Amino acid sequence: MGWKAAEKLVRHWKILRGDNVMIIRGKDNGETGVIKRVVRSQNRVIVEGKNLVKKHIKQGQGHEGGIFTVEAPIHVSNVQVLDPVTGKPCKVGIRYLEDGMKVRVSRGIGASGSIIPRPEILKIRATPRPTVAGPKDTPMDLVLEKTYDAKTGKGMPDL
Repeated sequence: MGWKAAEKLVRHWKILRGDNVMIIRGKDNGETGVIKRVVRSQNRVIVEGKNLVKKHIKQGQGHEGGIFTVEAPIHVSNVQVLDPVTGKPCKVGIRYLEDGMKVRVSRGIGASGSIIPRPEILKIRATPRPTVAGPKDTPMDLVLEKTYDAKTGKGMPDL
């Protein structure tokens, strides 16, 4: 990617992996699908089963060669998220609920203004959180030890 294209990277992504989108430009215009992967360094997304191209792969050690059909990336400006209520493509806005939670909402002409839910696939962790303390973790008795008392000023370093 050239430096001109790198200047125009999308800073605030509103499209996430697992979103239902409609392709609005290109050979698959008007078709809907689920985002399989987001390539932020190139402003592109891969939609499951769409924008299929033939790829010639040379035979190598451990894999067979041939002509394969793969999904090619689509520029992020050529897809739009589907409104969960109307099922039509819409723009994505951001709002804060009363409890301070940040949510995505549908906006634009003909949009319902409803909340676009976060995809379920993002809630699943690829690697589970460790449940036992590792060698570099701080022991719990040191964590709970009180080192500073605000009333007496005990534990304050001499500056």
